[in-house]
Amino acid sequence: MPVSLSLSLALLIPWATGAVLVASDGRRRWVAWSAVAALAATLAVLAVLTVQVVTNGARQLTTGGWPAGVGIVLNADALGATFALISVVVLLVAACNEAIVGVQNRTFPGLVVLLAAGLTGLFFTGDVFNFYVFFEISMMASYALATYGGGARQLRAALIFASVNLLGSFLFLIAVAGTYRITGALAMADVAERIHGAGANATLLVAVGYFVAFSVKLGLFPFHFWLPTVYAGTRPAVAAILSGAVANIGGYGLLRFGAGIFSEEVRFAATAIVVLGVASILYGGVVSVSRGDIGETLAYSAIGQVGYVLVALGVGGPIGLAAAVLYSVVNALNKGLLFLADGLRGPMVAAAFAIGAFSVAGVPPALGFVGKLELFRTAIAADSAALVVLLLIGSVLSLVYMFPSYQRRFWRTDLTPAEPVAVSPVSARTLVAAFALLVVVAGLWPEPLLILSNTAAEVLTGRST
Repeated sequence: MPVSLSLSLALLIPWATGAVLVASDGRRRWVAWSAVAALAATLAVLAVLTVQVVTNGARQLTTGGWPAGVGIVLNADALGATFALISVVVLLVAACNEAIVGVQNRTFPGLVVLLAAGLTGLFFTGDVFNFYVFFEISMMASYALATYGGGARQLRAALIFASVNLLGSFLFLIAVAGTYRITGALAMADVAERIHGAGANATLLVAVGYFVAFSVKLGLFPFHFWLPTVYAGTRPAVAAILSGAVANIGGYGLLRFGAGIFSEEVRFAATAIVVLGVASILYGGVVSVSRGDIGETLAYSAIGQVGYVLVALGVGGPIGLAAAVLYSVVNALNKGLLFLADGLRGPMVAAAFAIGAFSVAGVPPALGFVGKLELFRTAIAADSAALVVLLLIGSVLSLVYMFPSYQRRFWRTDLTPAEPVAVSPVSARTLVAAFALLVVVAGLWPEPLLILSNTAAEVLTGRST
């Protein structure tokens, strides 16, 4: 299959099916399972595309046969493929979970597929303005998904989520306008070539605009104020989607724009970036320890975990960027697994949650252990003993707050619920157990992800062919 066909199918499948499904009643089983089938097909095509770009290198296409500068530029490379692949994995598992337990809202399946369409377009576009367009499509689907369940808690979370992230979108649009003002271009390749010929102050200001916009999306400290209420207030499947798929916009944006376009500005602010990352790790870890509610613990944990990505970005270089990509994958899988497991009851759920908890803490054989090893390798390469110690403290904090969460959730027998707790369907429990098994298998056989993350880092450092 040619790369052009793989890329076209990866974009067209979710767009075409999402447009149909969003107008259908998602509470009907055939609609929910059609969404699952569409996401599975998208994932299969993305897997083929990922192998192609890793094997043969990046490929840039212009849609519709238009000349460069007129048509929409699509850029198929290892970085975009990695984030698209892992995001669709989380969306697929979340959609499958709801199809099993029963969809409660008519638009849910269609919105998940449209979100996949927006994210896939965002990860593969080679144009800054089209990035914003796909960015907004993804966020609009996310705003609607945040209301899923229709309760007061979900509506409050959705309102906060939309309000804060609209501010982030506004900042991003201003940064896009600033980019065009100082470079006269919107194609990412052209911007990367011209940006350093612009004034240093203007370039730094635009770079800060992008950084703040993506930090808000990612929930980094000190831009995290919205995240705990939203993640803890939405339904488990939606929390898994927001933390394991939508948040990837922030991580991808920091890498693509920071390391790929504003590399000199990132090097200039490297110390500040690392400090913010460490602050996010420590803040998220310390506050998570004090939380009694598992949803809140996982939400604050998300703040801490994304700090590792920022630390790796600040250290930079091939090792640091590869670690940032890898840990983005690790974090997406961990959070998707934990939020989904938290919403289920019955046998196998405890084991799945434990695997997710061990992965967050970096305990082998879970994938998180490999991610933490790469982060420590990054700190050692930076010749920073202080950073090694801080990463170790963050890992210990993760274990400290995850173990009590598991204990409260699955071990305590002294608390009798007011009414019997319904056991989740066996197929839903099997699904989350399979998801946990994926995290273990990826930890035992990390070579594919290591190759993928290293290839993605080469894209950012300009060494990819």
